[in-house]
Amino acid sequence: MKLMLFGHRLVHGGEKIAESVVIDDNVIDVLKEYSDLAPLHNPACILGIEACKNVMPNKPMVGVFDTAFHQTISKEKYIYPIPYEYYKKYSVRKYGFHGTSHMFVSKRLAEIENKPIEEMKIVTCHLGQGSSICAIKEGKSVDTSMGLTPLGGIPMVTRSGDLDPSIILYLMKKEKLSVEEMENILNKRSGIQAISGLAPDFREIETASKQGEERAKLAIDNFEYAVASYIAKYAVAMNGVDYIVFTGGVGENQINIRKEICDKLEFMGVKIDADINQIRSEEKLISKPDSKVKVYVIPTNEELMIAKETERLTK
Repeated sequence: MKLMLFGHRLVHGGEKIAESVVIDDNVIDVLKEYSDLAPLHNPACILGIEACKNVMPNKPMVGVFDTAFHQTISKEKYIYPIPYEYYKKYSVRKYGFHGTSHMFVSKRLAEIENKPIEEMKIVTCHLGQGSSICAIKEGKSVDTSMGLTPLGGIPMVTRSGDLDPSIILYLMKKEKLSVEEMENILNKRSGIQAISGLAPDFREIETASKQGEERAKLAIDNFEYAVASYIAKYAVAMNGVDYIVFTGGVGENQINIRKEICDKLEFMGVKIDADINQIRSEEKLISKPDSKVKVYVIPTNEELMIAKETERLTK
């Protein structure tokens, strides 16, 4: 007799949930509590849990949190330079996301290289509709680009990424925007689609860029610069970088974007092989033999990681 199990990818558990858990009412309450910090994700996660409960009540369910992998980030890296009382009262700090993906591709890289992950310095680039960069040293996340919410870090398709905070206040005053309206702009009307003026589709924007559309090129250039800058920054966080991994829909499939990001890192000794780089969604070493940093494309498999965690917690 087969046992039916449910594994859920959950996004934000704040400081209350720092690892994968068997889902109960307390977990649902935490998801609701932190919905303000992940408005695009936590409410949808709750709907998924409730749907599974209605269809197959009493079946075991496990929640695998995007934030869990980043709980190893040290306090000086996750604390924000605002009044400390807001950290104590509201847990305002960096959490980081896409943890399941970053964990999977880093572990898979160690298998490919046949090396102990504890001896590796890796930057993983999860690039897609939502994008984040992670510095992984000795198998642990030591810094990541997303912050309190999945809105921070590099610019994404519709999300702004990092901004001067004064921009938000300035626009709210000028345009007489409510908090909800500003939140909608930052999450759904910003990012590279906002710069390009095109549909929120990376493929369409990149195609327009290659065809000479000025704003589309500006958007892609802005994205590539931000990714390369974070990779360089994480060389500081880890005192060096041994490997760069591209994953996610954009990271796995957008050949030119990978190349342009790597070209910006030549000063670090990164040398990409343009011919080998002509791949999509394929596990491949794409750097040249004399590159000081090895560059890989590794398709992510968050579902497999969730399945493994679900099995582990319900055995």
